[in-house]
Order: sequence, then structure tokens, then C-alpha cells
Amino acid sequence: MNRSVLKLFAWVIALTLIGLPIVGVLNGWFAQERWPIRNLQVEAEFNHVGAEQIRAAAKNYLGTGFFAIKLDDVRAAVAALPWVERVEVRKRWPDTLEMRVLEQQPFARWGDKQLIGRNGSLFSAPGTETIQGLPQLSGPDSALADVIDFYQKTLTTLSGSGLALAGVSLSARGSWAINLVDGSEILLGQRDIDDHLQRFLDVFPRLAAGRATNTFARADLRYANGFAIRWLAAVPASGPIPNPDKPAAPPKPAAQRPT
Repeated sequence: MNRSVLKLFAWVIALTLIGLPIVGVLNGWFAQERWPIRNLQVEAEFNHVGAEQIRAAAKNYLGTGFFAIKLDDVRAAVAALPWVERVEVRKRWPDTLEMRVLEQQPFARWGDKQLIGRNGSLFSAPGTETIQGLPQLSGPDSALADVIDFYQKTLTTLSGSGLALAGVSLSARGSWAINLVDGSEILLGQRDIDDHLQRFLDVFPRLAAGRATNTFARADLRYANGFAIRWLAAVPASGPIPNPDKPAAPPKPAAQRPT
């Protein structure tokens, strides 16, 4: 082995001996108790997630060395809290952990127990049953994106029609339905749903204009050349009191065709 090779080998050993402690400290391999994290600064909305909840989730990591703390572990611990959508964590020398917590913002209800967040993901959280005014969407979980798209498109289609959208649903067999705020239901089926809905909206104002009430229980648009609609009976302003012992006959659906 010549002198130049020995010299190079000596330099490698020297650099290793100098660099290994530095790399070890930076990666938390040793000296984990040095320069501990003592402060936690949190930026959050605090609508559903409290500061104490966040601090409790992160408290096990306070006291860990600045270079030894694993930010992914801290992030995961706080992200596991209900109502948390995303967590951003970073260190600030010499002893501070900075955290930004974004809460879930519910966009709609999904089925009986879940909510849809603003990012399009499903989540569950305590206290969601008290939230008012959310549209009701339902369908197979695998079709979540399709149901959201259909809801948004239907919201635009019904704009200006006088029909207020409450939600949409997709059955396991692929059949679409629309629910209105007044409790009415519009059945669309599986095929040509855009054309059938537009045909109904074109004709509906003329049908409702000749009636005492324009409220219907159900509109079935699953016909090739028309639709069937079942109207709700208008409540009389005055008149004889109906006999409670004589049940009223159920309304009959009437087939309507556009003209």
C-alpha cells in the first residue's frame, strides 16, 4: 500500500470520527436528553378541538431532545384527535415546537353517521348530530366522489326553479334520487337522468300554476316519454271539520306528459 493510499485512508477515518457524532446528534441516536423541547406553540381554529386536547396529545414529546424528537410521531398523535383534518409541525431552535392544526369543515352528511369534509374525505366525530343545515348525501362509499359531483351539479340545475335541494342518494343498484327541503322526492333512475330532470323542470311550472299547492310527495321520472307525479292535497282554509273516524283515501299518482 503506497503512501497516498494510506494518507487518503487516514483522512477518511478522521472525517468519520468527526462527522459521526454530529450525524448521531442530528438523528437522535445519542444525546437525546440534550436541548429538550420545552415550549409548544399552537395555531388552530379551536371550534371543535381545544388547546388542552392538542397539548395532551403532544405532551409525551415535550422534554425530548431538539434533534431526537420525531415530528412525524407528533403529527400522528395530534392528527388522531376527532375533528382534526391536518397537522403541520416544525421545530424552532432552541426549545420550541410550532404546530398548526386545521379542523375538519363538514360539507355534508354521509349516510347515518358520517360527515364529508371540505377535502372530500369521510370522517366521524362526536357532537355532529347537533349540526344543522347540512345536505344529506348517501350511497356506496366507493361512489363518494360521484355522489358529491352529482349533488353539486343538481344544485346548479335546480337554481331558479323554486325547488330547494336537501340531498341526493345513489342506491346499491345505481339508481339516483333527489330529496327536496319540503320533503318531496324525485326519482331519476339509472339512465338519461340529466334529460329526464330537465324535462321535468321545463314542465313543472305549468303543472303547478293550476293548482292550489305546488307541493308534491313524489315525482317519478323513470319513464321514457313522461313522468308520474303524486301531489299533496291542499289544506282548506275553512270548511267542515273532517270526520276522524273516516280515513281519507290516499292520493293517486297521475301520469303527466310534457306538452
